[in-house]
Amino acid sequence: MSTSKTLLITGVSSGFGRALALEALAKGYRVIGTVRNVEAKLAFEQLHPQNALAFELDVTHFAVIDDLIADIEADQGPIDVLVNNAGYGHEGIMEESSLEEMRHQFDVNVFGAVAMIKAVLPFMRQRRRGHILNITSMGGFITMPGISYYCGSKFALEGISETLSKELAPFNIHVTAVAPGSFRTDWAAAQWCEARAASVIITLSLILSARQEKRKAANSLVIQ
Repeated sequence: MSTSKTLLITGVSSGFGRALALEALAKGYRVIGTVRNVEAKLAFEQLHPQNALAFELDVTHFAVIDDLIADIEADQGPIDVLVNNAGYGHEGIMEESSLEEMRHQFDVNVFGAVAMIKAVLPFMRQRRRGHILNITSMGGFITMPGISYYCGSKFALEGISETLSKELAPFNIHVTAVAPGSFRTDWAAAQWCEARAASVIITLSLILSARQEKRKAANSLVIQ
């Protein structure tokens, strides 16, 4: 079993999820990703035979998430970082967009992320360490016509992230909301920007390294 940090990233088939996974693998991290079908699973695992592992998951299938996370923890080891990346943007003015479309938007972008968080938290809390990254959006800070449901879901995830960070601080579990601007992901096109993913992974690497040094220093003081 790998001794490197393990990241669990939802939605690694394309977009930010894939870009983040590629950068994490390049940095030597172990990446467990969620995908929607067998073909995507095989393609992802071919990225790195040792450090890339994928599971089929629709984040709106809330009932299976707890068991999946428990199985990963038991079979693959601790999840050090959860990256809630899976999401999409509904386009349409509110008057003409159905409530069912709104429910699905929130199921994916909000409730799916919350279900993943709730599944990993008991394990992170027991270990007294962990990091949760929620990929939100500039649409969680500003609004634009035609994407009211999307902006609403991202405002919700921003608020949840900020509150959660305060709730989890006593347990040494950190929460970060990453709010990108406009990028060429599958949200609007068939490409993604890897530069922002690289900066996120570099920042995460620095944070994890700093925490490790802090723990070493604290342990040395106890030993002395």
